[in-house]
Amino acid sequence: MWLELQIFGFRALWSPYFLLFVLGLALVYFLITGPYRQKFGGGDKPSKKQQSMFYIALFLLYAVKGSPIDLLTHIMLTTHMMQMAIYYLVFPILIIKGIPKWLWEKAVLRPVIKPALLFLSKPLISILLFNTLFSLYHLPDIFNFAKSSQIAHSSISVTILIAAFIVWWPVLTPVKEFNRMPPLGKIFYIFANGVLITPACVLIIFADVPLYATYSQDGAWMQALALCVPNDVLQGLTYAISGPEMFSPMTTLEDQQLGGIIMKISQEITYGVILARIFFGWFNRESLRIDPLPENEYS
Repeated sequence: MWLELQIFGFRALWSPYFLLFVLGLALVYFLITGPYRQKFGGGDKPSKKQQSMFYIALFLLYAVKGSPIDLLTHIMLTTHMMQMAIYYLVFPILIIKGIPKWLWEKAVLRPVIKPALLFLSKPLISILLFNTLFSLYHLPDIFNFAKSSQIAHSSISVTILIAAFIVWWPVLTPVKEFNRMPPLGKIFYIFANGVLITPACVLIIFADVPLYATYSQDGAWMQALALCVPNDVLQGLTYAISGPEMFSPMTTLEDQQLGGIIMKISQEITYGVILARIFFGWFNRESLRIDPLPENEYS
């Protein structure tokens, strides 16, 4: 597969401009949380763990949106679902945990942002917002439309990403004004998230025909490729590539079913890890509140 992908050229495979953007984000984080944090009224420097989480998040961001993986998302639904799992489930977690509390407070405790985020991060609203947008996005008509132009693709992608941050915010927020859910409430919240995302996965896994024109019809597929392959390169390849089957040993239907399975498994693993951390953290705090047994005065 790798040799076949070389025909799309360096820019399509490695997105150098997006790499510069990601490196710019890393530099801004380093400067604001490091040598220039006093100028921004900052507190302590982020811990090694926080820094690692943030930089890993940026590495994953480039991996799924700037490396050959991004090109493959326009060829195989399996890769698209891998991208979705990292971009919407893992990436927001690492960013929220990687940015220090004082910087989050400066960002969200503002006159307009605070009330808006307080409203949107209400459990019922945040959970419905993300899962509704995610499910609607994977309806065939909307999905094909999103792949039809760069503006539509970028707008929908960023909108769902914002919703992904909002859905994780009530669970992981370091800002006390937003940390309103008890541990048991967070457990039920994550469980409900897992339930609500299931219909979209089921639709894809159990469909007996290819759902998305962008992976099965030549015209729609070439249009989707235009989102990441320069026009001059793509025009020169019009008669050199036959379709997605050229790059995958799977049929379109098998690729679609595997993509749904990967999304569901990735979601279960991510939610399971966060669920376990919340539960054991809560359990340990409750254990510390229990008075130790009195010593036997005759021992």
